[in-house]
Amino acid sequence: MKVTRIRALRGPNLWSRHTAIEAVVECEGDENAIERLPGFETRLRALFPTIGELHPLVLGQPLALAHVLENATVALQAQAGCAVIFGHTHPTVEAGIYQVTAQYSEESVGRRAFALAQELIEAALADTAFDCAAALAELRDMDESERLGPSTGSIVDAAVARNIPYRRLTRGSLVQFGWGARQRRIQAAEVDSTSGVAEAIAQDKELTKQLLNAAGVPVPLGRPVKDADDAWVAAQEIGLPVVVKPQDGNQGKGVTVNIVTQEQLAAAYDSAAHYGEVMVEKFLPGFDFRLLVVGDKLVAAARRDPPQVIGDGVSTVRQLVDTVNLDPRRGEGHATSLTKIRLDDIAIGRLESLGLTPDSVPERGHRVVLRNNANLSTGGSATDVTDTVHPEVAARAVDAAQMVGLDICGVDMVCENVIRPLEEQHGGVVEVNAAPGLRMHISPSFGRGRPVGEAVMDTLFTHGDNGRIPVVAVTGTNGKTTTARLINHLLASSGLRTGMTNTDGVWVDGRQTDSGDCSGPKSARNVLMHPDVDAAVFEVARGGVLREGLGFDRCQVAVVTNIGSGDHLGLNYITTVEDLAVLKRVIVRNVADDGYAVLNAADPNVAAMAASCPGSIIFFTADRQHPVMATHRAQGRRTVYIDGDALVAAEGSWRERIALRDVPITRGGSIGFQVDNVMASVAAAWAVGLDWDTIRSGVASFLNDAAGVPGRFNVMDYRGATVIADYGHNTDAMRALVAAVDTMPAKTRSVVISGAGDRRDCDIRDQTAILGQAFDDVILYQDAAQRGRADGEVMALLRQGLQGAARTKYIDEIRGEFIAIDTALARLQPGDLSLILVDQVEEALAHLAQRIAAG
Repeated sequence: MKVTRIRALRGPNLWSRHTAIEAVVECEGDENAIERLPGFETRLRALFPTIGELHPLVLGQPLALAHVLENATVALQAQAGCAVIFGHTHPTVEAGIYQVTAQYSEESVGRRAFALAQELIEAALADTAFDCAAALAELRDMDESERLGPSTGSIVDAAVARNIPYRRLTRGSLVQFGWGARQRRIQAAEVDSTSGVAEAIAQDKELTKQLLNAAGVPVPLGRPVKDADDAWVAAQEIGLPVVVKPQDGNQGKGVTVNIVTQEQLAAAYDSAAHYGEVMVEKFLPGFDFRLLVVGDKLVAAARRDPPQVIGDGVSTVRQLVDTVNLDPRRGEGHATSLTKIRLDDIAIGRLESLGLTPDSVPERGHRVVLRNNANLSTGGSATDVTDTVHPEVAARAVDAAQMVGLDICGVDMVCENVIRPLEEQHGGVVEVNAAPGLRMHISPSFGRGRPVGEAVMDTLFTHGDNGRIPVVAVTGTNGKTTTARLINHLLASSGLRTGMTNTDGVWVDGRQTDSGDCSGPKSARNVLMHPDVDAAVFEVARGGVLREGLGFDRCQVAVVTNIGSGDHLGLNYITTVEDLAVLKRVIVRNVADDGYAVLNAADPNVAAMAASCPGSIIFFTADRQHPVMATHRAQGRRTVYIDGDALVAAEGSWRERIALRDVPITRGGSIGFQVDNVMASVAAAWAVGLDWDTIRSGVASFLNDAAGVPGRFNVMDYRGATVIADYGHNTDAMRALVAAVDTMPAKTRSVVISGAGDRRDCDIRDQTAILGQAFDDVILYQDAAQRGRADGEVMALLRQGLQGAARTKYIDEIRGEFIAIDTALARLQPGDLSLILVDQVEEALAHLAQRIAAG
């Protein structure tokens, strides 16, 4: 078994909506049916007993090693605690070659699981060892370090429940929710509206106390100190017992409480000084409570208890700690609901203050507290007390958060209980936290968890707001770039700031931000991350979907212009038009429930996609009597068609007409493929909800020039002759261009053409075979990139296509695109027409513009 390619599908893809690892796997001979590998499955199950059932997708199909690889990759992740369920193995047209897909929740974990699955299979084949327990432990640790922590994870889960899209911007906890101008961002439990000033105040404990005191919130007395001696003086001034802590700290680091001697204070000072300036404040007796304020509401409260063990009269403190740490809820760091208790220097110092050591055996029932602070990050536990918080206590917590200016605030209080006001029990607020941990509220040690993630999302997005902007995805074989540009123009005409990606670049609010082929998912994600985008239009090319999936999870509108036979068939195991249709259908399958798919009714492969759309359908084609159109219209649903010299949008008995003479791109309706593009664009704008006055004025103001739609039937005048520049590069495009040129009078017609080397031989020949029936002169040129072909190979195929051409009289072969263009221009006479099929669009159009300007 050999793996020849691995890639990550980071969005909805050909196989599923799940993120997944996809690989091309070659199996030879008996590897295509494991029953012919003696003892293989027995050895496999001995190495990985819980691999589960092995079965191919289609019952009765032989089970190849590729299927085992898929099953093992998913099973390894699932048993390591990853939320994965999907796997798929697809045999290609080449015997023994499979496309294997396995879902992942974290990409690095998925990749490692895939590698471990390969090692497992190799071990089973060779009858060698494979440490399954170690493999699962490695994946478990990797997943714990890679996935979002419980605080951020709870907020993300709340977003997913509300259909709010999210994107993790770093490997840490920086997450974007929503798209474009409607996006919000968080860093762990801190939101983007929280100012740096508020965060700085929260980190300065002395300043925080001063502000809270001014707001009438009870706080303990205290002050900053400069050294251990000054700390003892401050303790004497305040009155023992005291608390020593860093002035700028978090997670209980360097905090020591209930200090009653100068020796304890000196040690506490050294511990706190490690984290910065030190302050001493009055120790408040009672329990440690954390109150979580989100916005202007108290949403959760918990009593925090320090890490402790209960003696059994037999075990040492160290053994008791080890037993407590066996609790599966306890882990390292913040990934689990509880943190393991550590017997570090602080814990040993605490034991010494009690006259104990780690090897002491506490009496049965004796409680041994291992730390003075109750932070979960140091092994403490939490008990939910939300339902018992007195309204006055809740009010003081909200006052504290608002005085500091925090949108999400963890308010630490020390008091006997929270059922009475703080003032009645001499309690107080000892700290506020700008990015509080949420896990004690999500899954407390005792009591029920609280929906704090939902509370955070409710402050970011009001009820009913999913943070999405309109997204229009456009795909097809031909016309998709023009259609995407026209839809973008219509949206911009309505006053929306648009983001657009296509094969020419990226535009945001009319400004080009990137160039080149930007029709893939990376460019789409970049647009959705831009804060100045109110609506997005994405041209979706086949390559990007195959390489990485879509750059979005849902679109409001999916447009499929057509499916042709000349679009890279034979590459990446897309060998038939039907295969291509399945791939292009991905955008239709990911339309929102309240969205639309705009489909070409005249193309059977496109029309059939309607069955896969979760939303509604708008069919378009020029012939309103087409059976698909007639049926859809009879059901009262939306259609767009041509009636005489007008474009008509129909729904039920309602009609809206746009005269084609008012749509310059169609040249009065004479350019059929442009009429198709306009119908698709109008239908998309209708689906988004634009008003008809905007749509009508938008199509009237859209110009088909080199600036607006470069390389898409750009018509120019050169010394009384007509020159057309187009980027058409497949057989369907050739037929459409010939039909368009046939409507334009000309004395002599010439065409300049090259061929893309990554097309099939037959596709290259067919292009010139079509052109040879319509043009008098054909100028063949070899372009800059032969895409894997030998020198002159594409030219030979193009010439073969012209054999027996009915109309073509002259054929020239020229090296170089610009030389070919100059040759064609030099031959033109007034009244002639030349179609120039450009390869380097931007450069060729600039060259043409220069020649035409020079006359």
